[in-house]
Amino acid sequence: MIQSSQIETPKKLTRTSLISLGLSLSLILSMTPQPARASDGTPSAPISKEEVAPGLALQNVFVTVSKAVIPSVVNISTTSVVTAKPQNPFMNDPFFRQFFGNQAPGGAPQKHVERSLGSGFIISKDGYIVTNYHVVKHATKVTVVLSDKSSYRATIIGKDPMTDVAVIRIHPKHDLPIVSWGDSKKVSVGTIVLAMGSPFGLTQSITMGIVSALKRSNIGIEQYENFIQTDAAINPGNSGGPLVNLFGQVIGMNTAIYTTNGGYEGIGFAIPAEMVRQVVNDLRTKGRVVRGWLGVSIQNISPVIERQFHLSSKKGVLVSDILPDGPASHAGFKRGDVIIALDDHEIQDANDLRFRVSRIAPGTNVRITVIRNGDKRNIPVMIGELPANIAMAGNHVEKPSSPKLNNVLKGLVITDITAEMRQQLNLPAHLEGVIVEGVASGSVAESAGLRRGDIIVEVNRHSVHSVSEYIRIAKKIKKDQDAVLSVLRDGRYSYVPLSP
Repeated sequence: MIQSSQIETPKKLTRTSLISLGLSLSLILSMTPQPARASDGTPSAPISKEEVAPGLALQNVFVTVSKAVIPSVVNISTTSVVTAKPQNPFMNDPFFRQFFGNQAPGGAPQKHVERSLGSGFIISKDGYIVTNYHVVKHATKVTVVLSDKSSYRATIIGKDPMTDVAVIRIHPKHDLPIVSWGDSKKVSVGTIVLAMGSPFGLTQSITMGIVSALKRSNIGIEQYENFIQTDAAINPGNSGGPLVNLFGQVIGMNTAIYTTNGGYEGIGFAIPAEMVRQVVNDLRTKGRVVRGWLGVSIQNISPVIERQFHLSSKKGVLVSDILPDGPASHAGFKRGDVIIALDDHEIQDANDLRFRVSRIAPGTNVRITVIRNGDKRNIPVMIGELPANIAMAGNHVEKPSSPKLNNVLKGLVITDITAEMRQQLNLPAHLEGVIVEGVASGSVAESAGLRRGDIIVEVNRHSVHSVSEYIRIAKKIKKDQDAVLSVLRDGRYSYVPLSP
C-alpha cells in the first residue's frame, strides 16, 4: 500500500499504458493451463512470451515480494482461561428473576479454555514481533510459529487497546529475518498491495488487492482510527499480519474486516505503518503508550452547526464539553469554542485534532486558535497526559408522546428538574436546564440520537432554565429551520444538531 519515494505517480495515463495494464491484469487473473483454441475448435498456436511479457513481469514482482516478506511473517496461537458462571435455564422465566434478580441460584463460576489464532511480523533480529492487541488480549499462553515451522513460547511486552497494537517477544536460537518498513503517508488510493498472514489458520497465505480508501475513521473498532481500506482478502486469522507494497515494505497491519457473514466481502482495514511504529516504540521503551491530552470533548462541524454558529467553513471542531481540572479548563476554553488550528496546523476535523494532540509530549506548550462568538483568538495551553481511566459512557431508551410543536423539536417530551431528580441523578446545584422525559418514535430528535434522561441546557445557543423558557424558544423555530441543542449526558456535554 505504500509508494516508495523512488516512484512518482504518472500525471496522465496514455491509451497504450491502459491497454498494457488491462492486458497484464487480465492475463494474471484468467490464464488457464488449457491451450487456446481457434473458432473451429482446433488448438491455436501457443501464446508467445512477448505477448504475455507485461503479465509475467507483474507476476514476477508478486513472487519476489512474497519470497522477501514471508520469512518475517509468523503464526500466533493463544490460550486463554475464561471464568464464567453457568447459565441457569430457569432464569429465562420472569417469575424466577422476580425473586433472584440477575443472580441465578446455585452454580459456582467455572473456568474453561479458549484458543484463538492470529498473525504477526518480526521487527527485530532478536525476536520482537508486532501483532494486534485483540489477538493476545486475554492470552495466558502465546505460541509463535515461524515460517520454518519452528515454535517458540512468547511473552507479551506491551499492549495498547486504543489502537489495537501489541508487541510480543520470543528468544530465537539465531538471528531472525525482519520486515522493511514503508511510509504509509505516501500511500495512494489504487496502490497495489499484498495482505499476508494465517487466515483460518492457513499459514503463509497471501492475497492481492488495491488500496480502496484512506483515513477511514468513526468505524467503531478502536478509539484511535485512521485505517487504510483495502479489497485484498482479509479473513479471521489475518489479524496482525502485514500489508505490504510492491517494494516489499510494510505499510500497514491487517486488523479488521467489514462483514455480514463472518468472512471476506471486499472491505478490510489496516492500521497505517506510521501509527504502528509510534505505538511499538513506546511499548518497547516504556511498556505503555504516552499520549498528549487537551481535556475537551469535541465533535465535527455539521451543516446545521455551521449555520447556527455562523461559521464560514466546516473545517475545525466544536468544543462540546470541557473536563474539569484538564489542560483546556486551566487555559480558559469554553463550550462552544471552535478549534481551527493547533500551532501552525489547520485542523480539518475531530479525528485530525485527536491524532495531533495525542502525538504531542505531555508538558509541551502549544498555541490553539479558536473562534468564539465570531471572534478569532489564540489560547496558549500546556498539553497534559491522557489519563488511563478516560472512557465513554452510554445510555438508552424510549418513545412516548409529543408536545405541540411543529418543527424539529416535535417529538421531545421534557420536564423541569425537580429537587428529587437533582438528588437522584446527582446533579450539581448550579445546573439549569430541562430533562428529556421521552422521544417520539420516528421523530427528528430520535434520528439525532436524543434519549430519555438527556438534559437540555441550551437551544440555539440560548440558555434554558425551565420548561416554559424552553417552549418560548422552541416556538420561535420555524418548520423548515435547523436547531442545535446543548445536551448533558452521563456528565458530558455535547451539541446535537437537528435538521428537518
